[in-house]
Amino acid sequence: MPTANLTLIGKPGCHLCDDARDVITSVVAKLADTPNAPDVQLDELSILDDAALMEQYVEDIPVLLINGKVHNYWRIDPLRLRAALLEVR
Repeated sequence: MPTANLTLIGKPGCHLCDDARDVITSVVAKLADTPNAPDVQLDELSILDDAALMEQYVEDIPVLLINGKVHNYWRIDPLRLRAALLEVR
């Protein structure tokens, strides 16, 4: 079974980051019963803990990466995320 490694880049106190986390959690939970859906691992990184992330994404958080590639900035569309996860091979 394929694995989708999600990385949510944000910072504490960011309401858009909280919203993104909620969307991601909901989409992943609903995928659990979908045939051929990938296993999903979610990691969170804070731009406050990494100078390189701060420099790269300070104006763009939250940022969602799927298997190391940028999927979205700011707001996460649940339908687009679901479709992208189902494309992971």
